[in-house]
Amino acid sequence: MTTTPPRGDKKPFRPFSKPGRPFKGRGGRVLREAAPEFETGTVLLYGWHTVSEALRNGKRRIRLLLATENAAKRLDEEGIPHKAQIVPVREIDKRLAATPDAVHQGLFAEAEPLDAPDLKRMPADGVLLLLDQITDPHNVGAIVRSAAAFGVKAIVTTNRHSPEATGVLAKSASGGLEHVPFVTVQNLARAMLELRESGFLIVGLDSEGEADLDKIGLRTPLALVLGAEGKGLRQLTRETCDALARIDMPGAIKSLNVSNAAALALYAATTRLGLRG
Repeated sequence: MTTTPPRGDKKPFRPFSKPGRPFKGRGGRVLREAAPEFETGTVLLYGWHTVSEALRNGKRRIRLLLATENAAKRLDEEGIPHKAQIVPVREIDKRLAATPDAVHQGLFAEAEPLDAPDLKRMPADGVLLLLDQITDPHNVGAIVRSAAAFGVKAIVTTNRHSPEATGVLAKSASGGLEHVPFVTVQNLARAMLELRESGFLIVGLDSEGEADLDKIGLRTPLALVLGAEGKGLRQLTRETCDALARIDMPGAIKSLNVSNAAALALYAATTRLGLRG
């Protein structure tokens, strides 16, 4: 669907680093330059909700945890097990030098990526989100947060033209990465066909959809497809959907930021499917 371009939607990002490549921070700057000790393939987590949810997740392997004295005390008070190294705040600031606007709240972690589920073994109930080249990590992080709130089974993105599940995205997701698996695929249209063969109904969100999402016949398992800011769904993606739906707005502004559109679509879909009770 047509959406308002976000601030700072710049260079495309890619998911997990390939061997020999460090993760890139916001704006494409290489984090290894600011902190040479980062390991290839490391997921960077910072901020209270992001790191505390990772510590609660038994499947997340933490390689390094740094905390200020106050942050470590809060972890202890909330009964969150940890093996944090107590450091001054400037040490965490130094680690995040490539992301100068990072709000870390005294917590920083280096972790391993979570295992991705097999696309062919998606649950036969509930909802998936498919992201068609949405590149801004703030937007994708906000989508992840909404997905976690509405019990989305997984988020499917492409290997290219998608942000890395680390750093800014993880902070924007506010702990949601620990609850919604990420599946990366080479070709989104092919993944959509595989999901259809598995019984999924594929509904794309588009401002020119044939009917409002409230009027489209829905069933589970359901896959909702969201397009990039400004460009919307690509032509092949549109053609591969079973239906195209729009979200009608009563006010003067008829378009939404893609993360807001995702939240509204999930609310509408899970309500109609009886998945919120």
